[in-house]
Amino acid sequence: MSDGGKLVWGYELRFNLEQFGRLADDRSGVKPDAEARSRGESVQKLIPNCARVSYPLGGMTILALTELLGARVYDPSGAAGRVREVTLTPQEDRSRVSSLIVKTKSGNRIVPYDAVSEINGGIHTSTAAAQWQVSNGTEGLFLLERDLLDQQVIDVNGRKVVRVNDVDLEFDGPKDPARPVSVLRVHSVDVGARGAIRRLLRGVAPKNAIQILLGKIPPRSIPWKFVDLIETDPARRVKLKISHEGLAKLHPADIADIVEELAPDERQAVFQTLDEETAAEALEEVTPKVQKSIVESLDSERAAEIVEEMDPDAAADLLADLPEDRTEQILVQMEPEAQQDVVELLEHKEETAAGRMTTEFLALPMSATVTNAIDSLREFEGGVEVISTIYLVDSQGTLVGAVPLGRIVLAEASTPMLSLVQEPLVMAHEGVAENEVAELFDKYNLQTLPVVDEHNKLTGVITSDDVISMLRAKL
Repeated sequence: MSDGGKLVWGYELRFNLEQFGRLADDRSGVKPDAEARSRGESVQKLIPNCARVSYPLGGMTILALTELLGARVYDPSGAAGRVREVTLTPQEDRSRVSSLIVKTKSGNRIVPYDAVSEINGGIHTSTAAAQWQVSNGTEGLFLLERDLLDQQVIDVNGRKVVRVNDVDLEFDGPKDPARPVSVLRVHSVDVGARGAIRRLLRGVAPKNAIQILLGKIPPRSIPWKFVDLIETDPARRVKLKISHEGLAKLHPADIADIVEELAPDERQAVFQTLDEETAAEALEEVTPKVQKSIVESLDSERAAEIVEEMDPDAAADLLADLPEDRTEQILVQMEPEAQQDVVELLEHKEETAAGRMTTEFLALPMSATVTNAIDSLREFEGGVEVISTIYLVDSQGTLVGAVPLGRIVLAEASTPMLSLVQEPLVMAHEGVAENEVAELFDKYNLQTLPVVDEHNKLTGVITSDDVISMLRAKL
């Protein structure tokens, strides 16, 4: 939505000052002379009363934030100030407006929304300005103009990053019959041209004329429940209870696409809040350059927690791209078992079969039955991409057979696994070049490929995902 601070819209808005002037004349009663109009002077000069136009707010169900900002605030004795900010208290309610920050002659004051008695031609309060608390800080408050307008947010439904042009507020019906004013909630964020135009013309043209213009532009709004906020300050993120629950529900590939659109500090903020498993899956999907940037931005402990949840081969590839001292810092923080798997893989060259394999796989003794295989599947905690084939090994760990999952599903529980092996047994030695690995996958239409050492002992498995990633990196 932005490029160097300039708004970029999907279409060109042609604004005819003469037509707009006539429209404004009809609404405001102002009659600028023909000479002024022919010179194409500004709308503000053509319509001198625009700055004093009243914005009647009563009777609405949806109110734009930018229409509320700057509105006059009246206490029981008369005019007391103007709305400077609209706030939420996320710890209590993520969507409900909790207070207004009002600029008065004696400084900024906080007006609890409960004190608002009427919104009609301005904001009317039931309490005197002298009773309003001095605004000494905004800790624990989310300010809609400062923290949301012109900021990037995550649209978890549309799976993309968008910039907020305005905020739509909704009146939620009165809970107390004795109070005529409804609760005010954030309804959605405007990410289209309507919000941008409303802000550009605010205070420049009559509201009725603006509404007519906006009516010709299709809305582009995102419901508030589908908006994930991005807060780069860790302390503030905690105080405001900002998480990425919506983002975490997306497919890792979608999370990766979103993360790649963010600035480095925003990426760090997202990976600080995601759970380790989700963060690991998403990290595997982003480009190596972004992977490296994210991990280097995290402290060693947090980076280790995420790397531990990655497939060992992906973790090894990532750590191999980091400076040696940074890799060591992360390895030291990892659990011993996960650390050992990754260290073993780091010893192999990346462009070989051993450098591409994962050490997470299912292998059973030659004497195993289908029952044993099903039990091992239930207990397996590795990635789903490696369970398409279960391998059989002898007492020395030597590879003797491969059984496709489809054959296991169709067989009787007591069937010996050895009777279900697939021929021919295709394997790759650890030192085989990655290009040959790709050729084996293509020739035999493989989903997984076992990797063996010089004694034909099973040491790892390469998945089709690994091959696809390898080929993509070469494009």
